[in-house]
Amino acid sequence: MPTSVIQAGPIGIRFLVEGTESNGSVAVFEALIPPNANMPVPHSHDGYEETVYGLAGTSIWTVDGETTEVSAGDVICIRRGAVHGFDNRGETDAKVLGVVTPGILGPDFFREVSAVFAEAAGGPPDFAKLGEVMRSHGLTPAPPAA
Repeated sequence: MPTSVIQAGPIGIRFLVEGTESNGSVAVFEALIPPNANMPVPHSHDGYEETVYGLAGTSIWTVDGETTEVSAGDVICIRRGAVHGFDNRGETDAKVLGVVTPGILGPDFFREVSAVFAEAAGGPPDFAKLGEVMRSHGLTPAPPAA
């Protein structure tokens, strides 16, 4: 059963399949990435792969330093341990389908991220708190770029 949209900063997340519904095999969600939005903290995850399929618009994904545009019909698989991030440099919304295998990432992660952004009241989020939330859900924030 799809969840309602979780607003994690500028990014809207809607789960279509949670790990609890698939016996832990997969989690599937849509992400709406508005123009000029980016993921605030590049990261990796050692417990799962993440496959991203473009549904609309174009998002830019950087995986281990390599940049790939993901438009409707394009796909990219992010291996365990690969440092990655994304943004939308376009003028229209980008929408992607995220598939996490096994399905150990769930809506609670995005709800907790949402709370950190809410505390910031429109300002920059507390990156230390974001890092804590990420680590508690199996994501490893990448060290800041030199």
